[in-house]
Amino acid sequence: MKVLNLTENPTTYTCNVYYLKSEFSSVPSNNTIIDIGRDRIIFEKFKDIVVYPGKKLIDQIVITHNHYDHTSLLEVVKKEYSPTVFGFSPFIKGVDVILKGGESLLIADKYFEVIHTPGHTQDSVCLYCKDNGYLFVGDTPVIINPGDWSFEENYVRAMKYLCRKEVSKIFFGHGPPLEKNCNERLRRTLEVILESGIKPGN
Repeated sequence: MKVLNLTENPTTYTCNVYYLKSEFSSVPSNNTIIDIGRDRIIFEKFKDIVVYPGKKLIDQIVITHNHYDHTSLLEVVKKEYSPTVFGFSPFIKGVDVILKGGESLLIADKYFEVIHTPGHTQDSVCLYCKDNGYLFVGDTPVIINPGDWSFEENYVRAMKYLCRKEVSKIFFGHGPPLEKNCNERLRRTLEVILESGIKPGN
């Protein structure tokens, strides 16, 4: 599986737009974008992507949450490339499949688990691949330092679940990925959460 950040050098404020594709033409795969962002630089990047014969440039888009910097270009890209769009919130215009959490999605040539993580927003999801340990978190606060925090019970439950995974690399909605000590950093975040106040979940 190959991961490209199409907004690594953005021209405006946007999230990271990840394009995932298989490195092999002979295996089942879905060319996938995780979060579509709002920077039209992605259309220039599309021109450099080579797809295998018979494959669409974009089979599907997965939206991690409903904020504008993650969704603004969704309708434009959907009209041009006709991907299937997945999202947790039914209020994101253009979503075809409403996620509940727990689904298994074929992204590139790997299966990813959809994990509902209502920390940044109530419709936030993370995507985890058991095969390679990759975790895409959107803006879910999975790495935090001690401070004056208060966390909802549902988010705490989600973080406990994430801490049971073997994570090799964390891809954030903003900034570079974390490639070292991922499990340790996740567990440290959970410690901070448990040391802070917890309010009842929804």
